[in-house]
Amino acid sequence: MTAVEKAYHHGDLRAALLSAALESVEAGETPSMRAVARRAGVSPAAPYRHFADRDALDSALAVLGFDELHDDLTTALVEVRSSATAAQTLGAVAIAYVDFALRRPALFRLMFGGACDPENSDRVRASGRLHALLGGVIARFFPASDVVSLSQALWGLAHGLAFLHLDGKLRPEPTSEVEGRIRSSVTAIITLAEGASA
Repeated sequence: MTAVEKAYHHGDLRAALLSAALESVEAGETPSMRAVARRAGVSPAAPYRHFADRDALDSALAVLGFDELHDDLTTALVEVRSSATAAQTLGAVAIAYVDFALRRPALFRLMFGGACDPENSDRVRASGRLHALLGGVIARFFPASDVVSLSQALWGLAHGLAFLHLDGKLRPEPTSEVEGRIRSSVTAIITLAEGASA
């Protein structure tokens, strides 16, 4: 039984539709509401009970992605030793970020595709949790820094590396080389930040 069938048989139509949409996206499709309904095994009108249109469905998928990515970054932070340096800690976060992009490329592109919609409170909340997580780490290591600017610089670095690997500009394997590349890049930025705050 697929994830879609399990969700639907448990009476959660919304979850079944999201599972169907995610399966479609990860299969390289650009699914219509009708196609998602067909994949979920429900009537063509059923998706509209939970999603006003395709944009609303995509936004709900993006929220799932942001929540999953937040969980991955949190796990990376938990696994880093308490004695780890700023470069080691932020390197682990960046590696988890790029790893998510490489494991879930279609979802990652959907999450960050298109302009941000400040009216979508769920999507703003979900992405805001990522920024708060990174900002908290930056503030811990560099309390006297411009936390917002340094957070944006490091996010931009991880995000750029993710797309360079996804688009084949950098080899996305082997994993050890990818991780080494990310660590070196983060260390270079952190060294500059530490020099500026000295």
